[in-house]
Amino acid sequence: MVKALYQRIKLFSSKRKEFYLFLKDVIGFLPGNTRLYDIAFIHKSASTTDSMGNLINNERLEYLGDAILGAIVAEYLYNRFPQRGEGFLTQMRSKLVNRAFLTQLINETGLHQFIKSRTVGNTLASNIYGDALEALIGAIYLDKGFETARYVIIKRFLNEYVDLIKMEEQDNNYKSQLIEWGQKNKVEVSFQTEEESETNSKFSIFVSSVEINNEIVGKGYGSSKKESQQNAAHEALKGIEGPSPNND
Repeated sequence: MVKALYQRIKLFSSKRKEFYLFLKDVIGFLPGNTRLYDIAFIHKSASTTDSMGNLINNERLEYLGDAILGAIVAEYLYNRFPQRGEGFLTQMRSKLVNRAFLTQLINETGLHQFIKSRTVGNTLASNIYGDALEALIGAIYLDKGFETARYVIIKRFLNEYVDLIKMEEQDNNYKSQLIEWGQKNKVEVSFQTEEESETNSKFSIFVSSVEINNEIVGKGYGSSKKESQQNAAHEALKGIEGPSPNND
């Protein structure tokens, strides 16, 4: 009781009180170990060091949160769809844990505004935001345990922000959609991917371009070749309007 009161007094006298109160509105409770939550929002590009020279960023919490999120989402879908097969469950889980969806989710909660990053531009934005949400889940797990992490993921995230019926109908494999479109319209679709370093950053990213009949129609970025190609295909699909390209 005394310890809890002390922690509450310490929290409300903190310079980051605004962050902790905002966090409470999103996850449903005040953080206990505030340092975990602070670290969860430090991207590796904004790393600091402790007294021992160790880097302080959210990579380790992200690793942990990724595993916790995957397990809880898998269990949730297993119970939510008792008559559906492994293929459907795997596809739905992929939609709920991919970086694009996690980015959308953290933006909708408003927590993205608290992320500390020194990357230039927004080429890694989807990765930064998705990583931070997973790191937050890792922090919740270490601070409050597995059951609280489950509560936050299901009650505060999935139930509040996800329409499973609508998501079930969505096909987010943009590369597959584009290739099928090309086959249907008898046009050549090709992907080119390069790895490069972002300006003023030591971290590499993948840059992919989509060509339709040797004309670039989409470009995408990502932390992996697969992610950059999906983003490029998504951009290309958004630009396909009117008469289909042909081989005149």
